[in-house]
Amino acid sequence: MTQIRIGVDLGGTKIEAAALDESGQVVARKRIATPRDDYPGTLEAIAQLIGYIESELGCQGSIGIGMPGSFSPSSGLVRNANSTWLNQQPFDQDLQNHLQRPVRFANDANCLALSEAIDGAGAGCEVVFAIIAGTGVGGGLAINGKVHNGANGLGGEWGHNPLPWLETHEYPGPICYCGKHGCIETFVSGTGFANDYHRHTGKQLSAEEILAAMDDGEAEAREAFNRFQHRLSKAIAGIANSIDPDVIVLGGGMSNVTRLYDRLPELVRQSIFGGEFKTPIRPAKHGDSSGVRGAAWLW
Repeated sequence: MTQIRIGVDLGGTKIEAAALDESGQVVARKRIATPRDDYPGTLEAIAQLIGYIESELGCQGSIGIGMPGSFSPSSGLVRNANSTWLNQQPFDQDLQNHLQRPVRFANDANCLALSEAIDGAGAGCEVVFAIIAGTGVGGGLAINGKVHNGANGLGGEWGHNPLPWLETHEYPGPICYCGKHGCIETFVSGTGFANDYHRHTGKQLSAEEILAAMDDGEAEAREAFNRFQHRLSKAIAGIANSIDPDVIVLGGGMSNVTRLYDRLPELVRQSIFGGEFKTPIRPAKHGDSSGVRGAAWLW
């Protein structure tokens, strides 16, 4: 019988489940809205999605979950999730008890890194660093086709480092949900992009609306995008200075902005130690489905 791997990508606004066959082809898929601020509802929603997929295929599969945050090595509870209703919950135990089956878990950005390392924009590369720039910001690291969690379960948690080389007007940086100021997430997420535009203009637009205004020639929108691009380049320089991966892969909504890539390598080069930067920066080959594919590949 063909082996089926089911991946679930648990996001702040949607939950997606997909099943891969042995060749990595998606053979079933379904998305639903995330029951925000509802922990029991989230467990049930995941169970229903898996039930739907397995009913459609007529067989059971292995289950991998891509999730925000990570598990504390000491308590075993979820920590650092921007879907805050998961924090301080024994999510792995509760979901396995709910499903009555073993499940594997990884941070959602690590799932993106794994997916792109196996058969995506980082295929064939030894060290793949993945960035999720969406509602929030995450970072993930795959080495030799496997997730690197690290000794403290913090491998790739790049979004909650401070933005490097803050300018005077940026200091101390916006307050982050983690309680600190100036986290990379507060600057280079879609939310951070929208908040920056609002601070400069007084207008409350979504990231998509700001990008549309830029396409229509609005100078304020273009300036906000230039700030976003420059800040992202400094944050990427920090990755290169510490990890120096073979490829950097971008996912999340902001990764779909094609003009983002035009100046990024040169801007990174301006901040990099030694002034040399040849690392390719690529959009995720599998787009916003890369996280769910990576979750499936956990088996």
